[in-house]
Amino acid sequence: MKKCNSFLLLVAIFLLFSCSKETKIQKKDKVTIGFSVATDTFILERWNKDINIFASTAKDLGAEVIVQLSAGGTKEQIDQINYLLKQRINVLVVIAHDMEMIAGVIKQAHDAGIPVIAYDRMIMGVPIDAYISFDNEEVGRLFGRALTAHVPKGNYLIVNGSVRDNNSYLVHNGLMEILQPNIVKGSIKIVQDIWLNEWSFDEALEKIGKVFDSTTDIDAISCGNDQIASAAIQILSERRMAGKVAVVGQDADLISCQRVVEGTQLMTVYKPIAKLASRAAKLAIALARRESFPYDMLMDNKSGSMISSYIEKPLAVYKDNMETTVIKDGFHSQEDIFRNVPMVKK
Repeated sequence: MKKCNSFLLLVAIFLLFSCSKETKIQKKDKVTIGFSVATDTFILERWNKDINIFASTAKDLGAEVIVQLSAGGTKEQIDQINYLLKQRINVLVVIAHDMEMIAGVIKQAHDAGIPVIAYDRMIMGVPIDAYISFDNEEVGRLFGRALTAHVPKGNYLIVNGSVRDNNSYLVHNGLMEILQPNIVKGSIKIVQDIWLNEWSFDEALEKIGKVFDSTTDIDAISCGNDQIASAAIQILSERRMAGKVAVVGQDADLISCQRVVEGTQLMTVYKPIAKLASRAAKLAIALARRESFPYDMLMDNKSGSMISSYIEKPLAVYKDNMETTVIKDGFHSQEDIFRNVPMVKK
């Protein structure tokens, strides 16, 4: 009996030593990150910055990043993720084209023991390991505060982002939180509350155009992002109304920053992407190595599990704080933003 116990003790010690040795080897190995990006979002200006900063940070930390772009929607993105899963990646980062339809392949990755991070857009209905984004409800509140301060009374048009993106609903919630008291008082009237199928300039142009074909009695337009704001301003320009109607958007695209200082767009929401992308890269490496990475909060993605979430703060950018936000961070240069506006010497 004593011999048997001694043998079992030796086996246990051997297994413990082996497991510890394996853990150390895993930490020394290079981490491979798979990054899947939906094509319809990649054409937007900001995603180039996200991916470049993410990849650069990961490389500096000794990790490799394999970026894959879906060629035309959710099905193509699913195929790309399946490809990444065959590349022996250690962690998967996804900017989802559709927050729900992608759930099947995400579950496949999660079940295979590959940590999954939803980048910027929450993935719904399936357990994931982390979500990292900006406070999207605060984006909506920034929209509402900017518009109500500039146009306390009047007719508002709301043009939301893609119905496939959970962020669109969060932004809308934040916006309505600010607008609702004014709507109840009767000082603000919502002319239409439009939802887009995609984050699409052309779709926004068509749907906003139909509204203006019916009425031009609009004082303010809340746009889901700067691309939508560009569509709105094009329509306003065609009707010689640009600068007379308050327009807000998000992403601090260069053309929108130019329009803010020129006076045809009231405000854009700047999201410090360098902070988000570098934090996401560090998070991905930590998850791959099974290291702790304290979260900011837990969020519900309707999967039955609360998701560890990492949330950064967005900033409202007007002409008077452009230099201390977008320019100071090197997001765009002063020369580019003020290209069509003479700089006032202090």
